[in-house]
Amino acid sequence: MSLHFHNKRILVTGHTGFKGAWLSIWLDMLGARLSGLALDPHTERDVFVLSGIGHRMHDHRGDIRDLDTVLRVFAEEKPEIVFHLAAQPLVLESYTDPVGTFATNTQGTAHILEAIRRTPSVQAAVLVTTDKCYENREWVYGYRENDPMGGHDPYSASKGAAEIVISAYRRSFFSADDSPAIASARAGNVIGGGDWSNFRLVPDIVRAMESGQVLDIRSPKAVRPWQHVIEPLSGYLLLAQKLLEQPRRFAEAWNFGPLPQSVHPVGKIADAFYRYFREKSAPGANLPGWRDTSRPDQPHEAGLLMLDISKAMQVLGWKPVLDFEKTVAFTADWYARYNEANVLELCREQIVAYGDLATTLKET
Repeated sequence: MSLHFHNKRILVTGHTGFKGAWLSIWLDMLGARLSGLALDPHTERDVFVLSGIGHRMHDHRGDIRDLDTVLRVFAEEKPEIVFHLAAQPLVLESYTDPVGTFATNTQGTAHILEAIRRTPSVQAAVLVTTDKCYENREWVYGYRENDPMGGHDPYSASKGAAEIVISAYRRSFFSADDSPAIASARAGNVIGGGDWSNFRLVPDIVRAMESGQVLDIRSPKAVRPWQHVIEPLSGYLLLAQKLLEQPRRFAEAWNFGPLPQSVHPVGKIADAFYRYFREKSAPGANLPGWRDTSRPDQPHEAGLLMLDISKAMQVLGWKPVLDFEKTVAFTADWYARYNEANVLELCREQIVAYGDLATTLKET
């Protein structure tokens, strides 16, 4: 994989965010010539800040809702590969600011596509949306890439709309043999070290434990496709590689989710994290646990959501590496160590460990 990215000019939008920072660290390890476009990180504890990855790339700060800013960065950096991760990523925030959510997630995606259209250097682009882009009917089986787009809440709808924009640009402007290869990627609920966003389970657990308080969980019975952040990133990288090798074959939508045995209720994930930290804590440490605070009048969130990843497994040759226990262990280990570790090296260590496990899996 490194040969495909070494010395390539690669632009990551949303590089200051959780997934974008991890992707930037991985691409830096692969020898890419990195640049990024994003807003400022939210906190001083974000993985982007603690890792210092911004010092190893061209770090552009700007809003993808501003087309002129996007065009300027593309013209300056002349990227060969684009990974678009910039987004308003929170369901609850979308109820507070629906217009801003649509402006960022839908119109912002259109701006990135327009910049790609006007930038001759671009060969391939992976545009990241979400598993929530589907019209969720609370089915007990996973959604496939050709299922209808939809969205009950503004966040989900904005991502479904972004997928429609991507498809329209692909068919209108990127269908010729010599045009950039454009693919979209849909992942499930991603966890991992260095995420401090509000209204997300793992950061909420860590903050509650650090303060010795009981954690309120609003939807403990909701079922989600949990995966470590490295898992979908490995899919995005493989997809970009395939787009470079066979542009027209792979320029479409792809799901990157966990295996069915990693699809669990929110409460089970919380229990696993508290169990892990209790085992690692000093005797007598105050880890009071969580409580169910769900209400019938709370904003709607999907109760059951799963992805079908058959296409990525059979056509791309991608498959998840970390089972449920390893996903929890990788994530909890990062939070247990980040205060005293070199965070950049900690992230690299986990990426290498993931690669070693992937190699072992292929050999068995």
